[in-house]
Amino acid sequence: MQARSTAVLPPPERAGSGADGPSALDWKTAVATANRLLRPGPEVDRVHAEEAVRALRRFSVDAETHVRELTGMGLDLPVLEGSVVDRPTWVRAAADGLSQLTDAALAEDPATQSSDLLAGLNARGAGLQAGVVLAYLGGKVLGQFDPFGDSGVPGQRGRLLLVAPNIVAAQQALGVPPDDFRMWVCLHESTHRLQFNAVPWLREHFTASLGALLTAMEGTTGEVLSRLPAAVREARADNPARETSPGVLGLVELLQSPDQRDALDRILAVSTLLEGHADHVMDAVGPQVVPTVATIRQRFTERRKGGGLLDRILRSLLGVDAKIKQYAQGAAFTRYVVDRVGMDGFNAVWNSPQELPTRAELVDPPAWVRRVHG
Repeated sequence: MQARSTAVLPPPERAGSGADGPSALDWKTAVATANRLLRPGPEVDRVHAEEAVRALRRFSVDAETHVRELTGMGLDLPVLEGSVVDRPTWVRAAADGLSQLTDAALAEDPATQSSDLLAGLNARGAGLQAGVVLAYLGGKVLGQFDPFGDSGVPGQRGRLLLVAPNIVAAQQALGVPPDDFRMWVCLHESTHRLQFNAVPWLREHFTASLGALLTAMEGTTGEVLSRLPAAVREARADNPARETSPGVLGLVELLQSPDQRDALDRILAVSTLLEGHADHVMDAVGPQVVPTVATIRQRFTERRKGGGLLDRILRSLLGVDAKIKQYAQGAAFTRYVVDRVGMDGFNAVWNSPQELPTRAELVDPPAWVRRVHG
């Protein structure tokens, strides 16, 4: 967010690059590349910029209070203020979080420590590619909860980031009331913070699942490419009249071995649940504290579909469209279960990893209800 006088966003908070040790991906290069490619935020005068920052900090606290009241989760945890950041600061934090996540995931299985998971990739080249991705997302992401960030409070891990220039730009594009939109965004991100802090095993389960996926990816590039002809035949057999691509996620799954598919299924299932639950909560709380929630949801959903040709291509290549489907699928699952067995019944998903829905159950919520509630 650019102020017409002086900058009013907090000074960039230090975020590591994750490149202090040897890595197949040079995160310092990724951050430097992203910062060169980042576009400036919207021009906002000093008064309105300062007001936006203050409001986001306040709403990050208020929002989590509302989320706790609705879900019954984490009622005894301290409520912390979110960090309001600019685009470069988000890039550094995202790179650091990704580096820590993959390091933690690999640490779950010592056998992966000596394996060359990205054989043949030049670390700098991989960093350049990651930097392009970070630059694109750096102009889109409204907020993020980094489960490995430093909260500054003993016993509570993770850091909530709110990207002020992107929130302002999105609100202006949608033409909705500023405070309503800020609260709506904070509701979603605060739900993610609560998920990880109120469910003791979730962070470790997520990293272990990612570690299993990375372990399953130990096959060489040649082995992956050797499955390409069979994958093409399978895609055609699945739908001989297919006129459109099955999408990046579909091709990835077709190229994977059974072990890789199982690992990816677990990651996608928990990610879909977390995103869908947050989307459901933000809309369920919305009518009480966001008068224009219906309008915001309608316009935001349309905005997710929009963009020019280049934007749509990038979204597909980066898996953004697949993530959008996760929101809808996970929200539909949450809505059905809450309507059927209530919020307390839904909260059984947080009892243990065994109670989490599978990918199949996410599209068949009655199956999960039968399995868990009898």
